[in-house]
Amino acid sequence: MDIASLFRRTLWVGVVGLAAMACFSAMVMPAGAADQCKNRGDLDSRYCDEDGDLLADTPKDSGKWLNPGTLIFSYTAVEDPSVYENVFKELMDHIAKKTGKQVKWYGPESYAAQVEAMRSGRLHISGYAAGATVYGVNLGGFHPVAMMGDKDGTFRGYRLWLITHKDSNIKTIRDLKGRKVAHVTPASNSGDQAPRALFKKEGITPDADYKVVYSGKHDNSIMGVANKDYDAAPIASTVMERMIARKMLDRSTVRIVWESEPFPGTAYGYIYNLHPDLQKKVREAFLTFDWKGTGLAKDFGKQAEVFIPVDYKKHWDILRTIQRDNKEAYTLEALKKIK
Repeated sequence: MDIASLFRRTLWVGVVGLAAMACFSAMVMPAGAADQCKNRGDLDSRYCDEDGDLLADTPKDSGKWLNPGTLIFSYTAVEDPSVYENVFKELMDHIAKKTGKQVKWYGPESYAAQVEAMRSGRLHISGYAAGATVYGVNLGGFHPVAMMGDKDGTFRGYRLWLITHKDSNIKTIRDLKGRKVAHVTPASNSGDQAPRALFKKEGITPDADYKVVYSGKHDNSIMGVANKDYDAAPIASTVMERMIARKMLDRSTVRIVWESEPFPGTAYGYIYNLHPDLQKKVREAFLTFDWKGTGLAKDFGKQAEVFIPVDYKKHWDILRTIQRDNKEAYTLEALKKIK
């Protein structure tokens, strides 16, 4: 055998040997070794949930932790963002004091914009509406740590109210048949997810039995009903209560047709890869904030008096169940459809 033939034979044996080794390694490689995440659940592929709390784990690599000089804070996209900047001013100041960081306001125009801002790392601390919280967790890496409640540790939450104009002949959910009904956005619990699941039990299927028109915000739905632009609307009770308190709505113009059992309210927390020291300080800031004499007390005082700890796995179980019944998908494609 000449040298060239010997070289080709040796090379071929080597290639076959390597292929065999690779095949053997693939057979004995532990499950999940190719994908280092052993549990993800409904989380986006960029996140992992090794501890099973349904939240994205803080990265083990400290090089991926966020430690910005300025923390960006937002409240859920429900009503006029400029109004709420003043409402949350004292809380933002308290967070700044606890963390030693500047805290600046960001007013999202939609649930999708809020999730996208946190997903990109531009939003660090936020309050997400109840239904949008699940999207924030799964697509934005949101960690809920607090919600508004009472000093005894309980929360009053909010209800889905089905409202209509006072002069309307709609008396029950079944009377929605053939009507034009304002839903808020696909991510809203009381404004879309809950009525789609709960109204079916009352014999009415949204989109099939009545025309769904998305208003974009709870206050748009409420004022649309008051002005007779819509025949009815499922909305969050707390939003309407605040609008009445601010004299933005004459309570006598609308009538409550039906109400649900209470849901948990807005969830407050931070992005999953915030520096662990900052995570602890932000959580402490919420749970030690004194509401007395603040914008929060003025605007939310009839609904709560402190921030209380939350357990996402437990407190948001009912909302996840509703969204599961509606076959919701926590994907970027689904997020694009959320206004």
